[in-house]
Amino acid sequence: MSFILKMAWRDSRRNRARLVLFISAITVGIAALTAVRSFSVNLMADIDREAKTLLGADLLLDANQPAPDSILAKIEQPGVEKAKVLNFMSMIRFPNGGGTRLSLIRSLEGNYPYYGKWKTEPENAWQTFRTGKTALVDHALLLQFGIKPGDSIQIGNVTFRIEGDLLSSPGRAGVASSIAPIVFIPAQWLDSTGLVQRGSRIDYQYFYKMPATADPDALIKPLEKIGAAFGNFGTFLNLVGFIALLLGCIGVAGAVHIYIKDKLPTVAILRCLGASGRKAFYVYLLQVAGIGLLGAVVGAIAGSLIQKLLPMLVKDLLPIENVSTDFSYSALSQGVALGLIVAVLFALLPLSGILKTSPLRTLRASFGEQEADNRLLRWVVYTAILATLFGFTYWLVRDLEETLAFMGGIAAAFVLLWGIARVLTFLLRKFFPKKLSYVVRQGVANLFRPENQTVLLVVTIGLGTMLLSTLFLIQSLLLKQVEFSGSGTQPNMILFDIQANDKDSVAQLVRDHGMPLMQQVGVVTTRVEAIDGQTKQQYELEHPDPDSLPKDEEGRQGGIPRAEDDRISRWVWDREYRVTFRDTLIETEKIVEGEWVGEHTPGQPIKVSISDGLQRSMKAKIGTRVVFNVQGARLECEVASVRKVDFNRVQTNFLVVFPKGVLERAPQLQGIVSKVQDADQSAKFQSELVKRYPSVSAIDLTQILRSVDEVLRKVSFVIRFMAMFSILTGLLVLFSSIYQSKFARIRESVLLRTLGASRRQILSINALEYFLLGALSCLAGVGLSVAGAWGLAVFAFKIPFQIEWWPLVATFFSITSLTVIIGLLNSREVVSKPPLEVLRQEV
Repeated sequence: MSFILKMAWRDSRRNRARLVLFISAITVGIAALTAVRSFSVNLMADIDREAKTLLGADLLLDANQPAPDSILAKIEQPGVEKAKVLNFMSMIRFPNGGGTRLSLIRSLEGNYPYYGKWKTEPENAWQTFRTGKTALVDHALLLQFGIKPGDSIQIGNVTFRIEGDLLSSPGRAGVASSIAPIVFIPAQWLDSTGLVQRGSRIDYQYFYKMPATADPDALIKPLEKIGAAFGNFGTFLNLVGFIALLLGCIGVAGAVHIYIKDKLPTVAILRCLGASGRKAFYVYLLQVAGIGLLGAVVGAIAGSLIQKLLPMLVKDLLPIENVSTDFSYSALSQGVALGLIVAVLFALLPLSGILKTSPLRTLRASFGEQEADNRLLRWVVYTAILATLFGFTYWLVRDLEETLAFMGGIAAAFVLLWGIARVLTFLLRKFFPKKLSYVVRQGVANLFRPENQTVLLVVTIGLGTMLLSTLFLIQSLLLKQVEFSGSGTQPNMILFDIQANDKDSVAQLVRDHGMPLMQQVGVVTTRVEAIDGQTKQQYELEHPDPDSLPKDEEGRQGGIPRAEDDRISRWVWDREYRVTFRDTLIETEKIVEGEWVGEHTPGQPIKVSISDGLQRSMKAKIGTRVVFNVQGARLECEVASVRKVDFNRVQTNFLVVFPKGVLERAPQLQGIVSKVQDADQSAKFQSELVKRYPSVSAIDLTQILRSVDEVLRKVSFVIRFMAMFSILTGLLVLFSSIYQSKFARIRESVLLRTLGASRRQILSINALEYFLLGALSCLAGVGLSVAGAWGLAVFAFKIPFQIEWWPLVATFFSITSLTVIIGLLNSREVVSKPPLEVLRQEV
């Protein structure tokens, strides 16, 4: 061990700059991971510490209809305090300026919140507004319409005085208020507004303050949803940082490969002096481990400092105003351990060549090249690397399927990039441009000569480019989808909650303002009572949930394999459906199975059409019998057709459509779809609509477009910030690889100069090589990003795919230019070396 330590230290003296450079890529990856891990640990600790304040209570019961007395009686025991909040969307109007806006109205009854307090201006407005005909109005609304406390706001039939400016309320992230701003009103004035009517969509919330003797587990359950949501956000950022670390690992493997190749003559001399192959292996393993440990420590410390910036970047996305930025010693230690492990693991592959290096290499450099390849050790290392990466990913995600999907996606990207690089080098060799100039031939040949960096750089730079380009494309697609919905002939105004006796007059108001009546539908509320003769209770008795059954000898729940679980989804039974009736299809739907029936034939089962999504969840087929309960009336129906519905379009789309002649007399609300040409037309129409029909709500897509754009930009900025770690890692790997390869380039340069090549020619050859490397890497990464963005758009977001070219072009030219600049900077030493100095070393 003494010999190994001394030799590792002495041998590193002339190579420490090279060792520090190739490990710097891992340092960046560890910094990214440690920053996110520290941020996540602090955020979850803050959520846990401020859980009651975030919720404003100990327990929340949430439902889309009034909770049954049987359930409330179990909670409302002596010593329990209760508050009730009714939430619904409605139009509000500011009489002073005539402005209107769709907002979330919350009527409050009780002393909620029980923990913490709201931030309002004036300070006590959140308490004083409860006693009079007054309201608390979201800060975003006041800013938008230039209103201040003391002004008036009209909600339904009642005009309220604005008691205060609502700056924040429990559990409410700042971004959310820009989409659906909140207005609080006292519960005693709710009925007077005339907004709560039969068929109105209302969310009921019951907040409870429990006595000190209550079961702690019962208090924690309502908070799991909050923790899980922001835990997923942290997990996503962790995976982005993990990709940066993976790039660093590839860079380490490539750099160590070049470093060890230079060291093989030294290893051969050590073998001649009596050192075993294992001792020589340990010398360089110790070098890599030592510099890897140093890089991991530096990265972990840097990440702990970077995490102090993250709360400022995501403050509008969090329910907590002040997130702690304390050092997380667990995240610090995890980063150091992971950095050391991956540095050693990825260095083992090139280091394995040392074990069988022959002493005869001192006489003949090519001797024993085939024997030096220890295949058994290499496969052991491959297995260890895969197991480590899989284990760490699972530890981050905590879900086997998501882990397999992530690892599969990363593996596919690596394999594709590797394959692209190999194919390109093969094609360049096969179709070598023999008739072009000397400089071009030499530059192209460098891409497939021995010790070329083509595969390494295409993989590392390509993966970083792919990640960043995919983020740009997806953000652009989401924004374009919203913009598309409000452009051209697409409808951008939806009116809903129209009472049946007002439908004709509201439709006339739309026409009077020069707006087209693009669609007018009746909406009926119903529930599923039975499917093929079975109620929910009967079905669950015959088809029990496997998770509720004991495991069999093979470890399966109730003997039922999870992959074969074909039970009807629970939401099919539990949800409240809003259905319509018509005799024709609309442009957002098409029949994929069965036959459309537009008119009901008396005496026959009612032929309904369902969406393909509902068909999958209901496990239905053509002819399936479904009993719908329409507010007490049982309707015997039969599935006649299945429709593919584009729910992303601004239309009144439905899961279930009845034929005409069935629901016309059922209690119903009306919906109207139209289009406004500009903001002035929208403002005038909505102002008159609220005056004449205060219970009618309107969604103006052009009005909320700016809010959606703001939200997407804030989220994408955070993601880009993390993605930049991957790009920085890729650039460090690029710089490291070019720096390491310059030692091989020096020998080539000397030979070229000996043969008469000028300094300018050599620089031109190198510039062409690095340009081709950068261009190939970027093209590969951009190509994969287009494929990845297409997959996400079609299968995940289900939106039309359209390429935004400018970020791809900007990425291509930026990274290609950086590759050429870094390559030429490293080439200065290549062309400045005297030929005799290198020739003397070769001899």
